[in-house]
Amino acid sequence: MDRSQKADLVAELKNVFTETSVVVITRNHGLTVAQSTDLRLKMRDAGAQYKVAKNRLALIALDGTRYSPLGELLTGPTALATSGDPVAAAKVAVDFAKTTDKFEIVGGAMGDTVLDVNGIKALAELPSLDQLRATIVGLIQAPATKIARTVNEPGAQLARVFGAYAAKEAA
Repeated sequence: MDRSQKADLVAELKNVFTETSVVVITRNHGLTVAQSTDLRLKMRDAGAQYKVAKNRLALIALDGTRYSPLGELLTGPTALATSGDPVAAAKVAVDFAKTTDKFEIVGGAMGDTVLDVNGIKALAELPSLDQLRATIVGLIQAPATKIARTVNEPGAQLARVFGAYAAKEAA
């Protein structure tokens, strides 16, 4: 990798660190190509990214960002999982770590808060941003539905009474 490629990679990583909500640092001790591809696909499906980067270049990219305290976790064969959704990368990483012992979560950060392994696991248990949005929409719609049902009920009762009288007269 020549100097210009390294500079491009550092710029790309710095851009990722400024736009992301969560960073999960993982260690992969001998993942197969199939396992690594599977992990990348799961991350992509969840709206997250999984990137293996040289620690030295990642340290340079971390400098000056809110994730700069993560530099001490970058030792050995590490990779970075990032996502705009604060929960997506953590969920996929924790689920994948359950399936293989060659994949280990080291720690991470959400905004300015540095998280250890237990913090990442706790973050993974939270509902995703889409699930929270659906819950809020459901809560907002529920009262309106109840009001509409309450307003329409007296008319429906009258219609049933008139229908019963009409059936009685026809018989």
